[in-house]
Amino acid sequence: MTPHPFTRWAALGLCMALAMPVSAAVVPPGVQLHPTQHLVRNNGSEPETLDPALAESVGANNLTRDLFEGLTANDSAGKIVPGVAESWKQTNPVTWVFKLRQNAKWSNGDPVTAQDFVFGIRRFLDPKTASTYATTFGVFLANGKEVAEGKKPPAEIGVKALDKFTLEVKTAFPVTFLPSLMSNNNLGPVHQPSLEKFGKDWTKPGNLVSNGAFVLKQWQVNSKIVLEKNPQYWDAKNVQLTQVTYLPVEDDNADVKLYESGENEWVNQLPPGTYEKYKQQFPKEIRNSPMIGLRYYSYQTQSPAFKDVRVRKALSMVIDRDILAQRITADGQAPAYGLMVKGVQGADVTAYDWATWPMARRVAEAKALLAQAGVKPGTRFTFSYNTSEYHKKMAIFAASEWKTKLGLNVELEAMEFKVLLKKRHDGSFEMARNGWLADYNDATTFLALVRCDSDQNNNFNCNRKAEDLIKQGTDQTDQARRKALLTQASAMIMEDYPIIPLLQYSLPRLVKSYVGGYSLENVQDRFRSKDLYIIKH
Repeated sequence: MTPHPFTRWAALGLCMALAMPVSAAVVPPGVQLHPTQHLVRNNGSEPETLDPALAESVGANNLTRDLFEGLTANDSAGKIVPGVAESWKQTNPVTWVFKLRQNAKWSNGDPVTAQDFVFGIRRFLDPKTASTYATTFGVFLANGKEVAEGKKPPAEIGVKALDKFTLEVKTAFPVTFLPSLMSNNNLGPVHQPSLEKFGKDWTKPGNLVSNGAFVLKQWQVNSKIVLEKNPQYWDAKNVQLTQVTYLPVEDDNADVKLYESGENEWVNQLPPGTYEKYKQQFPKEIRNSPMIGLRYYSYQTQSPAFKDVRVRKALSMVIDRDILAQRITADGQAPAYGLMVKGVQGADVTAYDWATWPMARRVAEAKALLAQAGVKPGTRFTFSYNTSEYHKKMAIFAASEWKTKLGLNVELEAMEFKVLLKKRHDGSFEMARNGWLADYNDATTFLALVRCDSDQNNNFNCNRKAEDLIKQGTDQTDQARRKALLTQASAMIMEDYPIIPLLQYSLPRLVKSYVGGYSLENVQDRFRSKDLYIIKH
């Protein structure tokens, strides 16, 4: 998410403080609210967890965003706003001080303190917690990477409670976007007494003590999760919704049917190829805007099938992204040929030279590469994806491209999203469907997908020369120099073909016209239920 201009480190070394207006559900003048403030929305899948330290998927983070609140947050338009921290200042290039609001409480009435953040962050980065985001975010904190890798104890992470309501955060290098980074609840507070009391059951209904605008009421696995307004929340008076029900429907067509029958008010994602149809049918309810996100396929680069970069390059070259975007998904997404997408800060968008070649030339080159690598027509490999009409249709298209153009046979295997997540992290796949929505608006969020020691690198590829460039870039205070180095590193890694970039995300969905507070400017698709409301209808 775009850092607020006042949080950027000035070359003159000036100390900058930030105290921003509190954001909550803003009901326009003249709008009448419905007497029942309940929202039902599809979340796309059953969450793998409600533990903010372990949350990885978009669905799990949608829920933890309602249940927990970090130092900062994203409002409905995607801007960074105060969360538990009411203000912050950068005292030198690697030190930030956050002042916590003294009326922030846990759902059991306990005050939220700086020590709760220290405990939460130490637990998140502790290897015993086994978070798949530990190194992804840990690299930004002083000693964070070393702690995540088990080389230093959690007590040495650069977070310290200066007093009950003041938190100091030291970073490993200048991190101008730290307020944006801290909006991720992986780096948020945890209620230590309840975690110690209930152990692994601490996130179950009746046990979960949280500090967000909502509390956990019900969790019926593969059926629904019900949240209710948290009366202890510091901004409860401005929270309009009293109940939010999240559905775990993976089938896009079933999602739309529930919407049409009135059992769902927020479609997670329209089935591929249906955008124009539903735009005509529900002109006041269609929602679509580009996201800072990338749809891509991962190679297991250490598997025998894809150890040779020539094979990886060949398969990427022959997928016609224009047909994929215009005829298969047909919902306004743009073709992608690199790691970075339009709108991301901190690096330029780059593309492969062959992206502009005629397809016939691309196919001829791909065939030559496969021949050099000793891969013959008829060779088989397996592609893994999570059960969804959207991903199935994309996978069938890609398999057809590889079959008709290169003579390769692809076995498609579908599974629950939780299963796919584990399969990718375990490396027990050959190729797999993947996607990434930016955790904050900076190039490093996409570099996390391909960096050598990153938890999010499911490709198992490593380019140490590029790592050196990334380190040089992140150590820079000269933003132009930093951008040039990160762009160079990104392009260098992509020459290894660890992934197949396909499309820049947009999220076409249907949302009832009476759901207020939905913004098309939210490029990370981060909506807090505290910013939403139900209009009288």
